[in-house]
Amino acid sequence: MVSASEQTAGRHIGSGVRRLRTLNFFASSGLMAVGMKKGALSVDQIARVIGSVPANAPAILRHRVLEGRPFPLGATWDGLGVNFALFSAHATKVELCLFESGGSREIERIELPEYTDEVWHGYLPDARPGQIYGYRVHGPYAPTEGHRFNPNKLLLDPYARQIVGELQWDPALFGYTIGSPDADLSFDERDSAPFMPKSRVIDPAFTWGEERRPNVPWERTVLYEAHVRGYTMRHPAVPEVLRGSFAGMMYHQVIDYIRDLGITAVELLPIHAFIDDSYLVDKGMRNYWGYNTIGFFAPQARYLSGPSVNEFKEMVSQFHRVGIEIILDVVYNHTAEGNELGPTLSFKGIDNASYYRLAPDRRYYINDTGTGNTVNLSHQRVLQMVADSLRYWAQDMRVDGFRFDLATILAREPYGFDEGGGFLDACRQDPVLSQVKLIAEPWDCGPGGYQVGRFSPGWAEWNDRFRDTVRAFWKGDEGKLAEFATRLSASPDLFNKRGRKPWSSVNFVTAHDGFTLNDLVSYNDKHNEANGEDNRDGHSHNLSWNHGVEGPTDDRAIVDLRFRQMRNLLATTLLSRGTPMILAGDEFARTQQGNNNAYAQDNEISWLNWDAIDDDGRALIDFTRKLIQTRQRQPLFHRGRFLTGAFNEELGIKDVTWVDPAGSEMTPDQWNDGNARCVGMLLDGRAQVTGIRRKGSDNTLFMMFNAHHDTVRFVFPDVPRCRVWECLIDTNRPGENRIPLARKGAHYDMAGRSLSLWEARQS
Repeated sequence: MVSASEQTAGRHIGSGVRRLRTLNFFASSGLMAVGMKKGALSVDQIARVIGSVPANAPAILRHRVLEGRPFPLGATWDGLGVNFALFSAHATKVELCLFESGGSREIERIELPEYTDEVWHGYLPDARPGQIYGYRVHGPYAPTEGHRFNPNKLLLDPYARQIVGELQWDPALFGYTIGSPDADLSFDERDSAPFMPKSRVIDPAFTWGEERRPNVPWERTVLYEAHVRGYTMRHPAVPEVLRGSFAGMMYHQVIDYIRDLGITAVELLPIHAFIDDSYLVDKGMRNYWGYNTIGFFAPQARYLSGPSVNEFKEMVSQFHRVGIEIILDVVYNHTAEGNELGPTLSFKGIDNASYYRLAPDRRYYINDTGTGNTVNLSHQRVLQMVADSLRYWAQDMRVDGFRFDLATILAREPYGFDEGGGFLDACRQDPVLSQVKLIAEPWDCGPGGYQVGRFSPGWAEWNDRFRDTVRAFWKGDEGKLAEFATRLSASPDLFNKRGRKPWSSVNFVTAHDGFTLNDLVSYNDKHNEANGEDNRDGHSHNLSWNHGVEGPTDDRAIVDLRFRQMRNLLATTLLSRGTPMILAGDEFARTQQGNNNAYAQDNEISWLNWDAIDDDGRALIDFTRKLIQTRQRQPLFHRGRFLTGAFNEELGIKDVTWVDPAGSEMTPDQWNDGNARCVGMLLDGRAQVTGIRRKGSDNTLFMMFNAHHDTVRFVFPDVPRCRVWECLIDTNRPGENRIPLARKGAHYDMAGRSLSLWEARQS
C-alpha cells in the first residue's frame, strides 16, 4: 500500500512539476510579466485558474483538465490529448487516477469536471498514449439498495483498450471488510490500488496495408476451435519467447499448418482480459480457458509477447493473408466480480445497480450464469457497452465473427428469453454486426435456458443435439438411427424455419468443454483429479466408450478400433450438412488424459503436444485434410437449402433418399427398429440447387453408415446415368487411394463400425 507519507511526498513532487510547467507556459506565452506583477496571482493560483481546478483540490497535480466530451466512452487519444468518459447513473463524483509508467504509484487524482447524460467526462490535453490510469467512484454504499460505491477501491475502465499488471488477491480488493459480522454490508477503507491491474491509454493507429477480409461464405466455413496459449506452448517451430502469444499464433509454420489442413476460420477461446479466480490461485493454478472476463475491449495481457495491443492486429492480418477468418469466443453474460461477496474491480464499483441483474432483494444478484452474477443487457448503457465492444473488435481489430458464451442470457429480458429482445435486435439492425458471423451457444442454467434452434435468422448455433446423437450412434446405442439421419441433414427439425439456412447448425462432436476426440474413444469415465475437486467437477454423461481398456493401451486391435471410430466421428462432422467445427488437436488424436473439464489446466494436460504426433497421428491429419478437401469439392455438402426427401414429380427426383443395406428405400418400421444401426444416404446431384425449379448438375453421392460391430453388405442403389461408383472416403481403409470401382448393381462389404462415401460416375 502507499503510505500517507508517500502520498504527501508525491503531492510535493507533483506540485513542483506543476509549478515548473506553469512557469514555462507563462514564459512562452508572454504572460509572465502580467502574472507575476506585484499583487497578482501566485504561480499555484495561476495553475489552478488555467486548469479550471478548484483551489481545495490538492490531489490535482500536473494536468490541465478541460470539460471534454461524453462520447466516445473510454479513454480516447485524438492526437492532441486524451478524452476520458465514464458512464455511471448513480455516482456522485468520479476521480481519474493517474499512475507512473510502472503502474505502482498513483501520481495524480483528477475529478472529472462534467456530467452529461449520466456520463462523467474530462479532457487532459497533456495526456498521451501509454498513460496508466484507473477510477475512483463516489456514491452511496447501500447494498440493500443495489449500490456498492467505495472510492477506496481503484476501478478498471470498462472501455479500457489495454489492461496492464496482474491482479494480486488481497482483502483490500473487496468493498466490504472480509470477516466482518455484517459481511458485505460492512465498508472497507483500505486502498486497493497496489493490488489492482490498471488501464492504459493506447494509440489505435495501425497500418493494415493491403489486408482484406476473407469473407468466407457460411456454406464454405470450416471452424477450428483453438486456444492461443495452448496451441503454441509446445510447438517446436515457434521460438520459445513467442510461445503462448498472439505472435506465436501467427508464426508462419502455425498458419501454414492450419491453412494446409483446410480450415477457413479459427475460433479462439476467450482472449478478452480476464482474471484468475482466487481459489485457483490459492491452489497454484490459473484460469486457463478465460471465461472470467473483466475487460471487454482489452486483449488478455498474458497473450501479448510485447507491450502493444497491435500484436493482435498483426495476427489477424497474417491469417487474413492466407484466407483464414478469426472468430472470437466472447463472454458478455457475466464478469469476474462474482456475487455480493466478490471483489470490487470495475463494474460493481462504477454502477452496480445498472451493470448487473439484481434480485428483488437488491443486495443479491441473479445468477443465471452459475458464476455469481449476470450482466444486465436490459439496461441501455450496458447494451451499448456490449455493442461498442463488438464493433471495436469487428472494425478496429478486424475479426470476422463471434461465438457467444451462454448466449441465451444475452437474449433474456426480465420476463424471459425473447428472440426480439434488445441484444438480438441490436445485432440484427447494426450495419457492422449484421455483416459478421454470429454464433450462439444457445443454453444456460437459468429459466428457459435451453433455446437450440430458437435464435433469430442470421445466427448460427452450436448444436449439442448433433454432438450427442452422433456420439451415441457410433457408440452403438439403440434407437438412434432416425435422429442420426436428421442430424446429418443439418437438423431441419430445429433450423428449417423463417428462411434460415443449413449453415445455422454448427455441428461438432467435441469442443473445449468435455473430452477430446481421443479421450472420447479411450475413457468411459472422466478423470479430473488434477483439478483438485476430487473428480466431482465436469460432466458425467459423456456418451463415451473406451473400447475395452480405460485410457492408453498397447493392444493394437483396440488402438486400431479407436482410430477408426475417430475417423467415423470426424467424417460424420465434416460430411454432414451444416457448419462443421472440430477441436484443435483432434486431427492428430491429442489427449487430456481423460480430463473433461480442463478449465484450470494451464499445463501439459491442455497444451497441444506437437512432438508426440506419431504415425497414427500423422495419418489422422492426412485423413482430416482429405475430408475437408472432399467437402469443399462436392457442392452437395454445402448447398444452401435443406433436404426434404420429398419426390419432385416435375423433376422426377428426390434430393435425398434413405436406403437400407439391401438398396431399398427405408420403411417406417425400419426407422423405428431400435436395433437398426445401418443406413445409406443417397444425395441426388440432379435435385434443384435453389428455389428455381430446375435440374441440378452436381455429382450424385452415396454414403454408407455402419455402426454395427460386424461387417454389413450394402447394395448400391439404382441411379440413372450411373455405371460405376468411385470410393472417395472409407474410414476402414483410410490410406488407400485407389479402392476398386463398384459397378452398377454391385455390393460393398462395409466393415463393422465404419463409414464410406461414393461418387456416381458414368464410366
